[in-house]
Amino acid sequence: MPKVTFIGAGSAVFARQLITDILAVEGLDDGVFALVDIDATRLDLAKRIAERLVELKGKRWKVEASTDRLDVLEGTDYLINSIEVAGLKNVRFDYDIPMRYGVDQCIGDTIGPGGIFKALRTGPAWLDIVADVQRIAPKAVILNYTNPMSILTLAALRTVDLPVVGLCHSVQGTSRQLAGYLGIDYREMTWACAGINHNAWFTKLERNGQDLYPHLRERARDPEIYELDPVRFEVMLHLGAFVTESSGHFSEYVPYFRKRPDLIQRYTRAGYLGESGFYANNWPRWRRENDESIEAMLRGEKPVPLERSLEYGADIIEAVECGRQASIHGNVRNSGSIENLPDGCVEVDCKVDRGGIQAQHFGSLPEQLAALNRSHMAVHELVVEALIERDKQKAKYALMLDPLTAAVCSPDKIDRLFEEMWSAERESLTAFD
Repeated sequence: MPKVTFIGAGSAVFARQLITDILAVEGLDDGVFALVDIDATRLDLAKRIAERLVELKGKRWKVEASTDRLDVLEGTDYLINSIEVAGLKNVRFDYDIPMRYGVDQCIGDTIGPGGIFKALRTGPAWLDIVADVQRIAPKAVILNYTNPMSILTLAALRTVDLPVVGLCHSVQGTSRQLAGYLGIDYREMTWACAGINHNAWFTKLERNGQDLYPHLRERARDPEIYELDPVRFEVMLHLGAFVTESSGHFSEYVPYFRKRPDLIQRYTRAGYLGESGFYANNWPRWRRENDESIEAMLRGEKPVPLERSLEYGADIIEAVECGRQASIHGNVRNSGSIENLPDGCVEVDCKVDRGGIQAQHFGSLPEQLAALNRSHMAVHELVVEALIERDKQKAKYALMLDPLTAAVCSPDKIDRLFEEMWSAERESLTAFD
């Protein structure tokens, strides 16, 4: 009878969907969901929707809840992390301050100034959590859903001796988008994908043994298709492979598209296609609307969705608990899976069975793609060192190396940008005192 503990359960979009997915697993009829959040109001909302989901599925799962993780960690088999640390308080600083220095972000929660400062706010709490898991639930598998994915997953991998995997939905989502762009049935497509989170590359796209990339390049030259994903098509046309993250978010990872107003106008579009400040301007409202939506479900004013999603969390639990082998793309330590990337966090195919999660050997990425990945892995390494050593200067070095920030700012301006953000977010960075 597995015990699944959700840390940050008040981030109810993940908790609700993952509980729905786990309850959809055939033969997994009882267990314990333990919900933890320091916000008692949002924790209560998560508990009520979890109990409702169990009731609707007619299974025998129990639901526990506490604002203190130490109350429920014991006996945990799977620890699912979706914490948000001081996000509402700082989301404007993460966008507005870099913008004054010319660093224009669309999402800004995994890379660039916004992503680095989110890591500095979140990382200390995360390292405390995984240390508690190691001490109290030493048989747990840790599934991380919180961004910045690569940085937080690598920090955990460096500090605890437990299975840790970071989970995203960009690989499974993008592979389906590609089938749509190609106008083919997804089930007919075979593919290979590897790299780092949000920067993994589809190095193989085939149908019946035939390379689909010539057809995809042809489709990309159709203005109607191109407009669906401008940045990713540009990257594919010039660098040779399609990448896993949306045009808007990926445009922040590279120095090409956001360093001048004329380039932003040429390559970015509304919403997830690159809109400036899209996350900062909308995330607080999205969070509020999600909570209101769950309240409406609990009142019976909205149907409660019971469909299983494409998220990998339940696939892992099903594979381990029920012995049904699964294939996922997980963020794991690079122990030779990608030969021309360094020791760090990579996103690769993983097999999962009763024996756990096993990263598969990929080989080498095309060098131009590996080089883009390495530039970010250097940033990840410095931020992880900053978190483990509580070293502010190493965090500043990380921002100096960020590709978009470096494309826009001189070292002196990056120094001033960093210090202004540090001062604005100081209340949320007390771990560095």
